[in-house]
Amino acid sequence: MSTAIQRVVILGAESTGKSTLAAALAAHYQTVWVPEYLREFVESRQRTPWAEEQLPIAITQRLRETKEAARAHGFLFCDTSPLMTAVYSEYYFGLADVKLNALAEQHDYVATIVAAPTTPWMPDGLQRESDAVRQQIHARLLRKLDDGGIAYLLVDGSTQQRISQVENYLAQHRDH
Repeated sequence: MSTAIQRVVILGAESTGKSTLAAALAAHYQTVWVPEYLREFVESRQRTPWAEEQLPIAITQRLRETKEAARAHGFLFCDTSPLMTAVYSEYYFGLADVKLNALAEQHDYVATIVAAPTTPWMPDGLQRESDAVRQQIHARLLRKLDDGGIAYLLVDGSTQQRISQVENYLAQHRDH
C-alpha cells in the first residue's frame, strides 16, 4: 500500500463553505488541510489583489500545499487551487496571465470537489461581493472544469452531508 499523500482540492465560488468543508474533512480523516492563501493576503493588506498579484498568490497556494503535505496522513485537503485563481482573474481582469494558466493546468489532484453555491450568502469584508457574482463564478468554474476535462464531484447540503458525499466519492475512486 502506497504512503503517498493524496491531494484533494475543494473549489467553489465565494461563500460556498469551502473552508468549512476542508477543515471538516481534515478532521474526519485525521489529517491536515491547506487554507486559502488569498484570505490571508486580503486580510493582511486590507485590499483585494491586483492583476499582477494573481500568479504569486497561486504560487504561494501551491507552495503551502507542498509544505503541509509533510504533515498530512493519507489525504491533504486543499481549500482552492491555481485553477480558481485563474477563474477569478478572468472574471475581474478579463484574462489570466499565461503563467497562471499554465500553473492552473497542472491540476494534479486525486479528486476535485466543487461546493455548490446553495449555502446562505454571507458578506465577508473585501473578499465577497454578492450572491449574483457567486453564481457567475460558479458557472465559470464548471465551464473551466468541463473544458479542461477535469472530473469533479458537486457537493451540496449540510457540512455533514457534504462530508458523506466526499467520503463515498473518495472510496469509489480509491478502488479504480
